[in-house]
Amino acid sequence: MPPTYDVAVIGLGGMGSATAHHLAARGVRVLGLERFGPAHHRGSSHGGSRIIRQAYFEDPAYVPLLLRSFELYEQLRQDTGREVTTACGGVMVGRPDSRAVAGSLRSARQWDLPHEMLDAAEIRRRLPTMTPREDEVALFEPAAGLARPEQTVAAHLQLAARHGADLHFDEPMTRWEPCGEGVRVHTAEETYTAGHLVICPGAWAPRLLTDLGVPFTVERHVMYWFEPRGGTAPFHPDHHPVYIWEDAAGVQFYGFPAIDGPGLGAKVAFFRKGTPCTPDTIDRDVHDGEVQAMAAHLAPHLPSLPGTFRKAATCMYTNTPDEHFVIARHPAHPGATTVACGFSGHGFKFVPVVGEITADLALTGTTSHPIDLFDPSRLTAPAV
Repeated sequence: MPPTYDVAVIGLGGMGSATAHHLAARGVRVLGLERFGPAHHRGSSHGGSRIIRQAYFEDPAYVPLLLRSFELYEQLRQDTGREVTTACGGVMVGRPDSRAVAGSLRSARQWDLPHEMLDAAEIRRRLPTMTPREDEVALFEPAAGLARPEQTVAAHLQLAARHGADLHFDEPMTRWEPCGEGVRVHTAEETYTAGHLVICPGAWAPRLLTDLGVPFTVERHVMYWFEPRGGTAPFHPDHHPVYIWEDAAGVQFYGFPAIDGPGLGAKVAFFRKGTPCTPDTIDRDVHDGEVQAMAAHLAPHLPSLPGTFRKAATCMYTNTPDEHFVIARHPAHPGATTVACGFSGHGFKFVPVVGEITADLALTGTTSHPIDLFDPSRLTAPAV
């Protein structure tokens, strides 16, 4: 007979690896199941870098979670010796009334976060790679920087295994059902039992959580690396921040300093300009027209950046209608299952604290963290 676990975690990407770590660190018998290998590139937790920031334009309600996530990222670095984050500062650029600028300023003021407001001349003086319009400003956040997704996932898996978690790769769950006071989990290789199930499905949420009733959509997004004209020195993280830039039409693109050394370029991408897909139908190829469109959009803003195209990669966003997360006990199976999904393209900076939250929910059904915003009932309740 296979062993009985206290908690089974489905999906060992960003959220699932953190969940397995936090559960195992509490002395819980953990089974982790992942359909691919560790820290793979087939979902949403890859690409070398993700922006981390605290002055959150999406909603000030996220800020307490971000403050805790930053603490946990630092603890993760100390516990594993891995470079999971890099602090280089960040700028949100656009017109003063743009979502990126006005929303970030709202959060910074509400939570008393260190920040500066820069006019166009000051942006050009401090960051000569950038050429803002005269009517554009920037919020500079010194605490911002980047997280390395593959290193973060690997670090959480390392700690989960160190604390005794039983991690199975290339073994996807095929189905599950409640049984007695727990759950039964099936794979092609085995059937397992556990007291509780945490599902962190990423882009597989529409397939694995049909009974949740949330209308998830999955989008293909592309990340690009360009070698700047004149080399990467001006984009070195010692003096170049991460950035999100919103133009007058509301289109956002984001980018990073050159963190991988000369010849490998600096990464940039559009935010929320993807195309519908599924994990089975996503086009993993990046086409010349896409590269040209990215370069053309960059040229007026960072003229030296679209120098030489180096490479590109695809990833997937799993979106909810309001772009807020879903983190809760499953309303149809509250005693048996917790879900963490629908991170809508802005979830990776929360990975460590989501692991802490899902561990709380799995073991006690509650958490001290503020997660009312993530209740799935907001998306499934009938209209009044």
